[in-house]
Amino acid sequence: MSTIKDVAVRAGVSYTTVSHVVNNSRPVSDDKRVRVLAAIAELNYVPSAVARSLKAQATATIGLLVPNNTNPYFAEIARGIEGYFRRHGYCVFLCNSDNDVATQREYLRVLHEKRIDGLIVASAGDDEHASYALSHAGVPVVIVDRPIAGLPADLVQIDHEAGAALATRYLVDLGHTRIGCIAGPATTAVSAMRVAGFRLAMAERGLEVPPGAVVEGDFSSPGGYAAASILFDGIAPSAIFAGNDLMGIGALRAAAERGIRVPADCSIVGFDDVELSRYVYPSLSTVGQAILRLGEMAARTLLDRIDGTVTGPVRKHMIEPRLVVRESSAPPGIPFFTTHDSKQ
Repeated sequence: MSTIKDVAVRAGVSYTTVSHVVNNSRPVSDDKRVRVLAAIAELNYVPSAVARSLKAQATATIGLLVPNNTNPYFAEIARGIEGYFRRHGYCVFLCNSDNDVATQREYLRVLHEKRIDGLIVASAGDDEHASYALSHAGVPVVIVDRPIAGLPADLVQIDHEAGAALATRYLVDLGHTRIGCIAGPATTAVSAMRVAGFRLAMAERGLEVPPGAVVEGDFSSPGGYAAASILFDGIAPSAIFAGNDLMGIGALRAAAERGIRVPADCSIVGFDDVELSRYVYPSLSTVGQAILRLGEMAARTLLDRIDGTVTGPVRKHMIEPRLVVRESSAPPGIPFFTTHDSKQ
């Protein structure tokens, strides 16, 4: 691999002259510039990004920490973030904590050592160490989707409680009164907010939430399958609100295995509107959010801090949820209420 000194020898100039040409840091005569550029091309010289970043005190790299990169929701968020930063000359280091707090701590340490310019975090769960580490990260931080208690950082998220309430009211207004809820892990604030929205809407409509109507899952399809199986064998709901689309898809499988027709015997509504929810059968009604735009908003919020466009108090961007009605929900006893996306 060629070095800056190799280029200097080939061009017949000092290596500091090569540095000035590469970094455009000082005027260089046209003759020398042409010779340097020719030498760079001949030797396939690639400037050291590390050396340049040390000089500029910036690396043009962003850290992105997600709890589960196999979850389509976080994959779509990451795509929005990566695409936005790529268009603005940054690269993104993606780290997957696998919903493990200890792994999250290790990645926070590693990302700090990489001298990133900023960090976007979707937390694996409540963790006092994460709050402390991010508060002392020394770079701008944006939290997406999952708030971290005690951390003074910009936050971009959907209104989880309002979205869950929206889905539940919709099911009640269809005529369902025996409604089950598949919650996410009790350790996540997102799950707690979505369950709170479910309970709020049930109370607003004068409906009780009987024992056994809320079953904890883990935001995965197997977790949704297991939780729905408990609901079907227990309260036998005519409708289920699932705390995310993957658990809703798992519930569809559990219903099919029991010969429970969706939506004639049981309506199912998810949360997130991941792309996959459009292509399962029946297609999954859900509480949606523009996930790519959510990622882009998080990226834009961070870049505003990095380049100094925004200073001062932290900001909270709350995205209003929308209801996306598809084939998996209908009034009790009706096979299909709609066969097309209907957004409310």
